[in-house]
Formats: sequence, C-alpha cells, structure tokens
Amino acid sequence: MKSLYVCVALLFALTMLFNTPATTYAQPDKIRASLKAGVSQTLGLDTEVKIVYSRPGVKGRVVWGELVPFGLNPGNQYSNNNAYPWRAGANENTTIEFNKDLLVEGQKLPAGKYGIHMIPSQKEWIVIFSKNNSSWGSYGYKQEEDALRVTVMPVEAPFNEWLSFGFDDLAGTSATAYLWWEKIKVPFKIKLAE
Repeated sequence: MKSLYVCVALLFALTMLFNTPATTYAQPDKIRASLKAGVSQTLGLDTEVKIVYSRPGVKGRVVWGELVPFGLNPGNQYSNNNAYPWRAGANENTTIEFNKDLLVEGQKLPAGKYGIHMIPSQKEWIVIFSKNNSSWGSYGYKQEEDALRVTVMPVEAPFNEWLSFGFDDLAGTSATAYLWWEKIKVPFKIKLAE
C-alpha cells in the first residue's frame, strides 16, 4: 500500500512538471519592452544624484492626455483613493537617490532614496518624492508617504521617442534634473542644501 502512495505521488509530480507552461520558466529572462536605465550627476565635491527608471517608447501613441492622463489617473483598484499619480516611467516606479541633503525647487529633501511620481496637467506638473521607493509603479501610492511635493512648469522640447531623465544647467552645486519624453521636458531644480 505504501508503494502505491509513492507511485501516485511520483506520477502527480511528473504530471505537474510536464504540464507547466514553458513560459513560466522563461519569464525571468524575458527582455522588457521598456528597458531599465539610470543616470547620475555629481554635485559639489562628492554628492551623487542618481535616477533609475524604465524607458517606455512613444511607439506612435498619443502620450500626454491619453497614455498618461492629465490629473490623477482614476479607477485604480489598488489605490486607497481610486486615483493615483503616474510612475514617471514604466514597470517599477522611478527612483532618485542622493547621499547629502538637497533643495528641490527651494524645498529641503533629506538625503535618501525616494520614489518619483508625477501628476501631469497641460499647464503645470506636480513632482512627488515618496518615502516608498520599492513599489511597482504608482499602484500602491499613498499620499501620506510623500516626503516632498513640488509644482513645476513643463516645457516644449524636440521629439524624444524613448523616455529619459537627465541633468542640465550644471553650476557646480546645482543642476536642473528633467524627465523628457515625446515633446515635453519636465524640469525640476536641485541644489546642495547648505
């Protein structure tokens, strides 16, 4: 009787092994459509500002106002208020990390690693630095985890197929960080806090 149980258990295990789709095993090696990227800039002597994000492409879509809605995105089943900001990229939420306190648009943000979220509109954007830096996108976003919110003005820019972040206006201890995608750049000023 014992050997019958062993045979049934072995048969069950083999059935499960051979009936599991091959894609289950291939997923970790699958190349994402929005590749991961990063950019960093040193301010002062040794303050590194690093932004890590995933790069979606325009791919012929209408980005602003459609793919990325203006205002809060409604109808999210995972959010506590049924609306959430945009993750400022694709896949996991975009992060920014720095080893010394910064001023962002003149407001102090302590050294650390933050999730970046944005609320776009046609006239101004809200850039959010969240203490939660490990979410998948903005689906679990909670306003009470905000470390800082700043309001900035988007600017027109030449067409950029792949979303990117970068730094302009380098001035030793300050710079303008930006998100650039499609025909819009969203700049936010950063400076070493003294």
